[in-house]
Amino acid sequence: QVQLVESGGGLVQAGDSLRLSCAASERTLSMYAMGWFRQAPGEEREFVAAMSPNGGRTAYLDSVKGRFTMSRDSAKNTVYLQMNSLKPEDTAAYYCAATMTYDDDDYYDTAGPYKNWGQGTQVTVSS
Repeated sequence: QVQLVESGGGLVQAGDSLRLSCAASERTLSMYAMGWFRQAPGEEREFVAAMSPNGGRTAYLDSVKGRFTMSRDSAKNTVYLQMNSLKPEDTAAYYCAATMTYDDDDYYDTAGPYKNWGQGTQVTVSS
């Protein structure tokens, strides 16, 4: 089991930016497909972004395309979610997820395949 710890959330105004970080306990994330999900109060958990183990393939929720960018730093065993032009509807708890795969091009845009989850970090965007 890989332990994931998110950070970087906070309270910002509409139009601001935040960068979320997800630090992993594993010595390397090179065999893990990674994802970001979010959950607003009273809502189901929602896919936000995903990345293949080699970083070559990514996927994004339509409403965040062009505003959010997922990246990974293998040397730091950390993945990031850069969020620009934030909107009030982006308000949610954001969760990092990871799952091991032997296919460097695998990524998953649903929660089911992910075996490891962080505790979440709250993002609140005021209008």
